Amino acid sequence: MKYLQLNDIGCYKRAFNISNYAWKIVILWEWFAKRAIGAQFATAIDSISANIAEGFGRFHKKDKIHFYRISFGSVMEALDWNQKAYVRGLLSKEQHEYILKELKVLPKEINLLVKFTRDKLQQ
Repeated sequence: MKYLQLNDIGCYKRAFNISNYAWKIVILWEWFAKRAIGAQFATAIDSISANIAEGFGRFHKKDKIHFYRISFGSVMEALDWNQKAYVRGLLSKEQHEYILKELKVLPKEINLLVKFTRDKLQQ
């Protein structure tokens, strides 16, 4: 019997990849943009996969779901920072649209992970 691994979870892999994509962009910004928007954007987008990972590592179902829901909130925050970065000229249209497309898929995937956890786990 194969046990589920963190890298088997689609929303984790998507969130991990998009956070690295955003990091490569933000790291190139000027000092003020990094400080004012970049740090919070990177933290929010990093928090998505980090909270999925933390929830995955928890033993009890309620703990798992709690962290998955936090990751959902981080998606919403990252969407806000993505829009601000674009409006303020820090992201190209292509960068903004790619991040937006990836972030918009995550809420459904996270909700499916919550449902799977609620339905399939015993405790």
